[in-house]
Amino acid sequence: MTQAPQTGKGDGNRAPEGKSRSWSERTLTRVLVGGHGRPLGAAVLVLLLLISFIPELRVLTQLRLALFDSYQTVAPRVRTSAPAVIVAIDEKSLNELGQWPWPRTMIAELIEAIGETGPAAIGVDVLMPEPDRMSPAKLAGLIERMDARLARRLAQLPDNDAVLADSLRHNPAALGIAGVDQAEAGAAAIGRTAPFRIHGPDPTPHLRQFSGTLRSLPILDSAARGHGMLSVDPRGGVVRRVPLVASVAGILTPALSIELLRIASDLPAFSITADGGGVRSIGVGDTVIPVNRDGTIWVNFSAHDEARFVSALDVIRGDIDPELMRGKFVLVGATGLGLLDYQATPLGERIPGIEIHAQILENIFEDSLLRRPGRFGQLERLLLLGCGLILILAVPAVRPRMSGAIYGTVVAGLLVFGFILYYWKQLLLDVAWPTASATVLFGVMLTGALAESDRQRRALRRALEAEREATARAAGELEAARRIQMGMLPPPSASFYGDPRFSLQALIETAKSVGGDLYDFFKLDADRLFFMVGDVAGKGLPASIFMAVSNALYKSAALRSRLEGGAVISEVMETANGEIARDNPEMLFVTVFAGILDLRSGDLHYCNAGHDAPYLLHAQRPAPIHLESDSGPPLCVIEGYKYQFERYRMTPGESLCLYTDGVTEAMNADGELYGRQRLFMALSAARGAGDAVKLVDAVRDDVREFVGTTERSDDLTILTLRWNGGRL
Repeated sequence: MTQAPQTGKGDGNRAPEGKSRSWSERTLTRVLVGGHGRPLGAAVLVLLLLISFIPELRVLTQLRLALFDSYQTVAPRVRTSAPAVIVAIDEKSLNELGQWPWPRTMIAELIEAIGETGPAAIGVDVLMPEPDRMSPAKLAGLIERMDARLARRLAQLPDNDAVLADSLRHNPAALGIAGVDQAEAGAAAIGRTAPFRIHGPDPTPHLRQFSGTLRSLPILDSAARGHGMLSVDPRGGVVRRVPLVASVAGILTPALSIELLRIASDLPAFSITADGGGVRSIGVGDTVIPVNRDGTIWVNFSAHDEARFVSALDVIRGDIDPELMRGKFVLVGATGLGLLDYQATPLGERIPGIEIHAQILENIFEDSLLRRPGRFGQLERLLLLGCGLILILAVPAVRPRMSGAIYGTVVAGLLVFGFILYYWKQLLLDVAWPTASATVLFGVMLTGALAESDRQRRALRRALEAEREATARAAGELEAARRIQMGMLPPPSASFYGDPRFSLQALIETAKSVGGDLYDFFKLDADRLFFMVGDVAGKGLPASIFMAVSNALYKSAALRSRLEGGAVISEVMETANGEIARDNPEMLFVTVFAGILDLRSGDLHYCNAGHDAPYLLHAQRPAPIHLESDSGPPLCVIEGYKYQFERYRMTPGESLCLYTDGVTEAMNADGELYGRQRLFMALSAARGAGDAVKLVDAVRDDVREFVGTTERSDDLTILTLRWNGGRL
């Protein structure tokens, strides 16, 4: 069957990877990977900066408040002053004095009892917009049919509201008023309040706006020395900010806390400083209170503390030390569980509403109000920009694990910086949005970095596959070269000659696929054996090529000398030196030991061109000996050099061992060389070997044991020749 021709490259008809992916995948890759994802990161950073300019964005507000609440939860304010005492209409008082509302005469009795202790000011956090149903005149109308005489006597008694008004008039008391957003029945559009001296433009448009107020009865309202707002704006059900000044139908109205300050200072008015952005501060005499642009303050809450409270029952009965309230701000409010005047704070607890006013006074006296300057918005954007640039520049340049460490450091730095400003300076820096933005940017940049890493992995995989393919081809070519190179050498053992007068064994192990060592042997005639061992200066492919050329030229020189009627080994060496040096552009050289053995007499003619001297071994001799000679230079070093040959007569059973420096310079894992001394010992132990094969195996095995698993650094060649005697 005939196959259709393949027109693609690489994997035949399979399309390249880039073309197999969809357009959307390629586009996404370009967006994520282009510039290591930094352009996309920069675009996201700009978007996050623009979002930070949107006023009162719900997600930003929720993050900010959650962060500020966490600050106070981790490190709530520790109370260091006690300017305010709370007289609590608590469960104990209700159980003894009756259910709420009490008769106004009882409230008047409570005010009088507080006034006798000499307080700086009294704040009443109780709204009384309707007449007292327990007033004698009210009761007279109810019992007139049952007892007309008693009804007439009751009608002559003072009105309860008048009694309370008289108590308020004779004590430094301020009544609370509640702001209402829409006109309701009983709500007054305006009312009597302390005036404000304004320094700067009119701050009214920036303040919390109320259309009216819910106030106590006119008789009570007019009797009190001051009036203060009780209203708070619990955002999300939690009280965090409280207005110190609000606008009621265009009239500036103070909070109850600072109204008590004014009464205690016996001042006729407040001062307020404003600029084009809103309110900056409120002054009560020499006390200047910094506020937010809308006239509010951030309350620095401490935990609920029972030490702030005394029971109204104990005050009425005189069971308290008068010094407890002397010169202090006394706040009267309901704390009984059934009266439902409890507010949630950032500390995660619910406290009586009257305690919030006490904590505001503590904040003012301790100078511990939390502040959030208007310029913090710009600082927060600078932090967002700086952290974003760090992530955009750093994440693509490092490994994923290191990028995670950078992100963690950035986020931890933001959170720690924000907490330090809160803890030591009572400043509220919003690092929630910079932190969230850093998280978004880290995700974007990490995605881009991972996409780039994936792209590089794919490219590397393709390059690796190509390299493996090229390596496989090169390995195949080197293996072919090795086979060709080894094929040029005679078979390792000369036993195939069938001549009992000698045995010969050769071993060559290359450090790489191909090597530069060589050996050769052949008979010049029936009674003369030529042999040689050589070592090219170098390794790898260049040495192997030079080895092949040297071996061929040397063999050619030896064969020509035989045809010319003689085989003098020194002449062969000189001829080979000239032939090999003729074309040697790389200036390589080769050391050679060559010899001709007369198989009849054992007469050995040999010549050494810079090679290691071989060893002579005999079973009857106690140790190997060197076959000494006047060594000439390696071939290709001195052109035309006249080599001299030497003679030695071998005895029957004597062996000659030739080797290259790959034996003596073999190295183990500790960097130690095999050396001539160990070779000497190995040959001594094997000198009684019956043939050349056993002698070669003994040396090879000893070298392998010494080297172990260490990679070989040089070619190893051994050739042994044993002369058994001259008889066939």
